[in-house]
Amino acid sequence: MSVAILTGSSGLIGSETAKFLHRQGMDIVGIDNNMREYFFGKDASTEWNTATLKRSLKNFTHVSADIRDQGSIEAVFRERSKDIAVVVHTAAQPSHDWAAKEPLTDFSVNANGTLVMLEMTRRYSPDAVFIFTSTNKVYGDTPNDLPLVEHPMRWEVENTHRYFAHGIDEGMSIDQSKHSLFGVSKVAADVLTQEYGQYFGMRTGVFRGGCLTGPAHSGTELHGFLAYLVKCAVTNKKYTIYGYKGKQVRDNIHSYDLVKAFWSFFQNPRPGAVYNMGGSRHSNCSMLEAIQLIENQTSKKVDYTLSDQARSGDHIWWISDVSKFQRDYPGWSYEYDLKRILEEMVAATQERASR
Repeated sequence: MSVAILTGSSGLIGSETAKFLHRQGMDIVGIDNNMREYFFGKDASTEWNTATLKRSLKNFTHVSADIRDQGSIEAVFRERSKDIAVVVHTAAQPSHDWAAKEPLTDFSVNANGTLVMLEMTRRYSPDAVFIFTSTNKVYGDTPNDLPLVEHPMRWEVENTHRYFAHGIDEGMSIDQSKHSLFGVSKVAADVLTQEYGQYFGMRTGVFRGGCLTGPAHSGTELHGFLAYLVKCAVTNKKYTIYGYKGKQVRDNIHSYDLVKAFWSFFQNPRPGAVYNMGGSRHSNCSMLEAIQLIENQTSKKVDYTLSDQARSGDHIWWISDVSKFQRDYPGWSYEYDLKRILEEMVAATQERASR
């Protein structure tokens, strides 16, 4: 039976990938040591998701290992080398705010950890497809230089601009901008993954995500804005919006739709390919719009405050142009829009809060 190696397997994207590939008949080896709790505290722990995967997936093996530990990762690959069909690397330190607190940890996890995963794949399973979840933060704050227009509930790019119709494409420069240290470490991992495809001919693919979300997201203030906003709404906790009058725009893609994109790539990989991947014009909102939608669904007022202090390097407006991926993989399409995403997240958060 084909084996899938998943890092960050108890996180949002990792767990969705585990369930999806398990349904395709693969054996799943999930690597996750719950560093999310170290990053963001007890409320962000993914142990509950690890337990769910162990209980619900017959052919799932959990490995508690640090992706920076070459010996531990090498042991996983050595044992299963010939059977490994795909490696989906989602493990990361995901917050640009947190990265500034511990730059060495951030870079070692995001950059060095990715190098370990790539090199072990090259040595033991060179024919495997390697999928890396990158981020739109590789573009730094360059999107903030776009001609933006303020509307009552959101910022929007000028309607004459080439990005208006579909969003930001992969041609935007990643140079000469403020990335945050998190963005820099992800740039290193992003380019490494491309290089292993271009230089070694490995079947690598890079997915630069917008806001990735879904009911399995252990959202915290420093990462996972939509999940954390829903959590605050359901549990009557105050939420703080940082900067831009709450009109900053994000596109949101459900974890299932992203994993479907991974599956499309796995079936027909293009070595070294890079794709912007998010909700696009199909699924996006400002902070204020998200609050309004959640209030409508929960029939509760969200207790929030507006801070004038924006997060350093944060985007004012981001919508992903997914046209390149859709051209390469015309069979892929969205199953979730923003309304359905929020309905599912609210229901899941209410259920967890009632335990």
